[in-house]
Amino acid sequence: MSLPPEILKKIKLLEIGTRKVVNNLFSGEYHSAFKGQGMTFAEFREYVPGDDIRSISWPVTARTGKPFIKKFDEEREMMVLLAVDVSGSSDYGSHQYFKGEVFNHLAALISFTAAKNNDPVGLLLFSDQVEHYVPPKKGHGHIHRLMRDLYYFKPLSRKTNLNVGFEHILQVLKKKAHVFIFSDFIDDHFDQSLRVLGNKHDTVAVVINDPTEFKLPDIGVVDLHDAETGELITVDTGSVSFRRDFEKAYLRSIEERDSLLRKSKVERIDVQVGKDFVDPLITFFRRRNRR
Repeated sequence: MSLPPEILKKIKLLEIGTRKVVNNLFSGEYHSAFKGQGMTFAEFREYVPGDDIRSISWPVTARTGKPFIKKFDEEREMMVLLAVDVSGSSDYGSHQYFKGEVFNHLAALISFTAAKNNDPVGLLLFSDQVEHYVPPKKGHGHIHRLMRDLYYFKPLSRKTNLNVGFEHILQVLKKKAHVFIFSDFIDDHFDQSLRVLGNKHDTVAVVINDPTEFKLPDIGVVDLHDAETGELITVDTGSVSFRRDFEKAYLRSIEERDSLLRKSKVERIDVQVGKDFVDPLITFFRRRNRR
């Protein structure tokens, strides 16, 4: 399906704008940070001293009268899935970008980088339901289609249910893949599905935080609007004890979230609204390389 000219123009401008980052910073780091799906047989060759004797092919050795080993090459192709939380909380932001916009920019960078590495890339947009899913595939046109969906898709729901997104990933991805989850992880009761996901796939949580979400200013009595439920709550921000308790509760939820990610074997990239969001990705790739 061809893209409208005005959208295609914007996507090409986005691609040009990210090309320097992808070429100069991401490609080498990304390529070596992630392993492929395993090893594939390349050829038989005659054994030489120093080779691992466990690689000896005894049938070929018996047939030729000389020791031969099996040579394998690492599979470099990696299936990548970008799972983006498009619930109402992604519309929050106190700086240049909303949280959802930061998600989109980071997902775009990883998409272009994976495509440069010739990896198939897929996209899942979810709220409290599966909003949109595109199976992993290769090709320049496919990446442009993903960018259109990423930046222009309008979700039907503003609520969050992380379980829905995680369970859908487990259903559609049969082979082990690299899954990037873009979310603020503000939800409950997703422990089990996250653990299964972390055990089955190489899963990375791209977590975004905005300090203004828990550091309330002293502006008196105000109505707080929940972007997902539409609920209005009247609070007194002039109360020191209320502001302190509000911050403690939020930070406690962050600690519980981070602990759950660790227990679920899910690595974490922390991104803060208002700060450079490219550096955390590069730092993450380099950390994996060292490991």
